[in-house]
Order: sequence, then C-alpha cells, then structure tokens
Amino acid sequence: MSVQLQTLLLLTLCLSVTHGNSWGEWNDSQLQPTIQKLMKGYNRYLRPNFNEGPVEIGMSLDIASIDAISEINMDYTATIFLRQRWRDSRLVFPGNESVSVDGRLVSLLWIPDTFIPDSKRSFLHDVTVENRLIRIFSNGTVLYALRITATIACNMDLTKYPMDRQVCTLQLESWGYNLQDVVFYWTRGNDSVKGLDILRLAQYSVESYYTSVSEAVYETGQYPKLVLHFALRRNVLFFILETYVPSILLVVLSWVSFWISQSSVPARVCIGVTTVLTMTTLMMGARTSLPNANCFIKAIDVYLGICFTFIFGALVEYACAHFYNMQNQTTEDVYRDLLREFNESNGNGSIPIVSSNQPNQSVEIGSTAEELTEQSANSATRNNVVSKEKVSGQGCSLSSVKDVSRRAASAFTVENPHNIDRRARTVFPTAFLFVNILYWLYYLFL
Repeated sequence: MSVQLQTLLLLTLCLSVTHGNSWGEWNDSQLQPTIQKLMKGYNRYLRPNFNEGPVEIGMSLDIASIDAISEINMDYTATIFLRQRWRDSRLVFPGNESVSVDGRLVSLLWIPDTFIPDSKRSFLHDVTVENRLIRIFSNGTVLYALRITATIACNMDLTKYPMDRQVCTLQLESWGYNLQDVVFYWTRGNDSVKGLDILRLAQYSVESYYTSVSEAVYETGQYPKLVLHFALRRNVLFFILETYVPSILLVVLSWVSFWISQSSVPARVCIGVTTVLTMTTLMMGARTSLPNANCFIKAIDVYLGICFTFIFGALVEYACAHFYNMQNQTTEDVYRDLLREFNESNGNGSIPIVSSNQPNQSVEIGSTAEELTEQSANSATRNNVVSKEKVSGQGCSLSSVKDVSRRAASAFTVENPHNIDRRARTVFPTAFLFVNILYWLYYLFL
C-alpha cells in the first residue's frame, strides 16, 4: 500500500509542475527520479529535527463564521480555517517553486498533533473531498490547512444579562509533543486572526480580540498552547423591545386603577389581577431561554422582579383603600341611622347628646339632618381617641402594653380613605422612576 501511495504522490507532483513541462532547470526526465529520491526513506512517524531541538510551528486562523452562541450550554459553534507551517529538512528540493499536493496524501507526511482542548464536538468538512491543503516549498517548509467546525466551551458570567459582555477563547494545544519537541507561535501576532472584524452575529457584536502564547501544564509535562481571546458585547435593543418595554407598560397600566372610583370594585380588581398574571407570564417566558442555575441572578430577573413588586403593590394599595373606606362608611351609617330615628320620633328640634369624656356638656342638634351628620363625622374620631386615653389614664390596673397598642392603632386610623389614592398617584411613579435610574446606572456603568 505504501508503494501505491508514493506512486500517487509522484503523479500529483508531476501534474502540479508549472511553466509548461519544466520546473526551474529540471525537465521531466530529471523530476521523476528526484521526487522518488525525496520520498525514499522518509519516516512520517519521526518529527522533523529529531534529536536536534524542537520544531517551530507557526499558526494562523480565519474565522469563517460563528454559527450559534448558547447561554444554556455555555458554548459557541464556529467554523475556522486553521493553517500550520513548519520546516521539514527532509523535504528540501532544488528550485524556488512550491508544490500543492492532494490532501489525501497527508498520511505520507508527518503533521502536528494539534487539538482544541475546550472542544465539545468537532468535525472536518469532507464535501466533496476532505478540506485539507498540503503545500511543500523548496526549502522544506510545509503548509497544512484545515477547515473545521467545532463547538467550543465558553464560561459565561450572566449576572448582567442582557447587558453582559462575554470573553470567550479558542485554544490550540499539542496533544503528545511537549515543549522539548514542538513550539507554537502566531505567525503575525494579532494579525494572524482574520474574519472577526467583519463578522456579523444575531445578538452579539465583536468588541475586541487579541492573541497570546502560553503553556499548558499537565501531569505528563508542559505543552505549547496558543490562545485567541475575543470579547462579545450583547445587543440590548432586542431585549428592550421584547421584555423591558412591555414590563414598563404593565406597571403603568396598574396605575390606572388609582383614578378609578373606590366603589368600582370589579374594575379595579380586574386591572390588578390581570396585570399581575400578565407580568408572571412575562417573567416565565424570559427565563425559558436561560439556564436555571441558582447562582445566576440576572439583571433582567432583577428588573422583572421590580416591576412585579410595583404591580402587586398597586393591587395591595386598593385593598387597603377599600378596607378603610368600608370602615369609614360603617361609622357614618351608625350616625345616619341615629339621626333618622331621632327625626322620626321628635321631628324638628334639639336634644342634648352627652359625650363620654364631657358629661356636663351637650351638643345642640338643629332641625336638619345634614348638620348632625357633619358634626358626628367630624367629632367621631376625636371623641373615640380622647375617651380611650381618659379611660386608660384613670385606672392603674391597665398595662403599658395595652396603652402602646391603642396608640399604635390610632396612628393607623385614616380619616379620608380617598387620600390613599391621591398619594399613590404621586408616590408610585416617583418611586418607579427612582428605581429605574439606580438600575440602569448600576448595570450599564458599574
């Protein structure tokens, strides 16, 4: 089989000769035996410069595309053109020309055992043949090029998602040859990487990139390593239109209930419950495309939590306002019933109503029901608080705990429940605007 492959290599080299039927000062009769002599005794299992120092291998990359970047799997899929150059003194031949041979003859030559350590899945393209390139120069330099598609791991920090900036790497190492055998270097530094400047991605934009040379240390020794670092900035405009704007509109919609009458219970409850359920659906949808790791509290989760808090707070505000409104209506109904019974029994006139804290004084009630209702409503709360303080101060048997509880209860007494809605119309928008300013300053500039 080896003789057949050598014969195929010979035929390929003969077909690749340029300038008619001559190559330099050679003719066809001289070329054929010279190539046979070149390959005679070549051992592809031994590296070049064996026992004479390490082989220097220069590398360059062309990034054809980055097909997908997955936050769930924390990886990216890229198609690259990998080019490797080294010098093999056993392949020196006269002249100044280069010879491109068939990629299937790679089995006849020694090639580096370069691999991608962070690769999860990878394959070499083989349509219509394996995408390999072998070019041999007259000074023994070998150019070996491959077209590879690989899924490579990328550790992502999603705490600022979707205002995040991810730094991913593409590493190249030698599998079996250590630093005493091979040495890797970038052929042109940062210019060895092409294609990232013109790359267009769906959610990201390439912010910057650079190359570095380091060493990979394992238990079996130290191995050469080349690293390409590139930073990806996520485009936040898509998430603003898809998540942030709808959540803001839901918060504003929950404030509409502050302008609806407290007596319209179905309308206000419907707005509160609808906005809460819609916000819950929006939060669940935003988390479906992200990993459910407990260690990641993302920026979008914080914002959706803030919006949900304000929407739920608007619903609780109506519950409190309605509760105090019902209390106030109960007190007014008592005095209204009392006035009606008095008018039915005595007609117009006045009777003395003795309060519990001033037994020697009386209140003159006129002939109209409106005056009695107004006086009763204004003095109800004052008389209740004064009577409680007087009773608690007369006896030493009441404990101080009860006194504190009574004063605390009186502090939460609301004279006009409609003021709750009036204050909420100012407090809720102001607080939401202030929280938004803090949120965007922190995640965009810190």
